[in-house]
Amino acid sequence: MFKPLLLTVALTALAACSGPTNRVEMTPLNSTLDLRANVSSAIVRTVSLPSYAAAEEISIESPEGLITTDGAFLWADEPERAATLTITRHLNDILTATIGPDPWPFAGIPDVAIEVRVEEMLAGNDGIFTLRGQYFIGGDGIDYPNRARSFAYTTPLVGEGLNGVAQAQSQVILELAEDIARALSR
Repeated sequence: MFKPLLLTVALTALAACSGPTNRVEMTPLNSTLDLRANVSSAIVRTVSLPSYAAAEEISIESPEGLITTDGAFLWADEPERAATLTITRHLNDILTATIGPDPWPFAGIPDVAIEVRVEEMLAGNDGIFTLRGQYFIGGDGIDYPNRARSFAYTTPLVGEGLNGVAQAQSQVILELAEDIARALSR
């Protein structure tokens, strides 16, 4: 009788001490682009993020210029996974090609691989969200000219608090996906 009661009390106490449960989801956006791809298929490799952006906690730049988080709010999904799936979805919507995330979910080998390496993804203390880095496109299943392109996107933080951060992050990821789509349609 006492063991189940002790177990219930212990589990309740443990749950009360566990981390934050407030989650913020990226705002879903849609592109207006509709492009004909010059490949039949492409894989989006897992997006590489800096450690502060890959963490579950939502990072922002403090007035002192430090990258901080209060730990009370988490992203709804693992940031690298969310960025990869969002770029994949946008490319599928924009292009006339079959686009899949890493690991490749289809039979065979994709024509090209897309790799995104982010150097900065941060809501700045100046009210601007920045996404900066490089993306690479190379032949995987076909002979395709390798391409490396730098990118830098900024957008103002609109809205209040972390919802504004989520909206801005969604906007710059959409812009990145649109640029990758343009590169695959030329």
